[in-house]
Amino acid sequence: MLPQINTTPGYKRVAELIEKEVLSGRLPIGATLPIEGDLAEQLGVHRSTVREGLRALENAGLVRRGAGKRLVVAAPDPADLARSNARALGLTKVTFLDLWEMQMLLEPFSARLASSRATPDQAAALLGSVAQLAGCLDDDRAVIEHDLTFHRLIAEAAGNAALPLSTAPVGLLLFSATLDLYQRVPAARYRLIEAHGQIARAIGDRDDARAELWMLRHIRDFRRGYELGGLQMDAPIQIDERAINGRFQN
Repeated sequence: MLPQINTTPGYKRVAELIEKEVLSGRLPIGATLPIEGDLAEQLGVHRSTVREGLRALENAGLVRRGAGKRLVVAAPDPADLARSNARALGLTKVTFLDLWEMQMLLEPFSARLASSRATPDQAAALLGSVAQLAGCLDDDRAVIEHDLTFHRLIAEAAGNAALPLSTAPVGLLLFSATLDLYQRVPAARYRLIEAHGQIARAIGDRDDARAELWMLRHIRDFRRGYELGGLQMDAPIQIDERAINGRFQN
């Protein structure tokens, strides 16, 4: 039987080769790539093929423009990854219940870790987030944005690099799902700030049991608010690009 011909476009093979070098560590973060002409000569392809391959890597966040517009190896921006993964989750038709079940596992775990690992600055940032929220409880958009920020701060304070990457896409998609929650259930904003305050103080006190308990209450209360608002828990979440990109029009 004859072997199959490799029909992968040349630019993709270039991108895959460079990506493999980056992931292996042979091309470390911050390394400057050779210029297009040199790469084309080394790889035995046209410059246009190299150019397209580099563009694909740049779009993926694996390279960026450095000094003199030279391309350097980079780690993808976590915020870009979160937005991309949130869109991917939305396209798979995940429901509120799917995401809520993930929150029930990840958020209490994050709070417990943060209570023992948060730096003084991180603990102060959580308390600062609660104080800022108190000043804008009548602004639905601000309430949702502060909620998202609060959970991001906890994931970062947990000291586990995988947690922010796991929780951020879930949070962004739930952000899309709750844009009108506080109009439907006005009291939910006051329950939210109470929970945030309790969690932030527990983390500051390094009380892991209390931090985990209040986070469990907070996530369960989130579901109750969703139910009270008459929102469908088993319906696919509709992606709102304003929520994903952080851009709102008044």
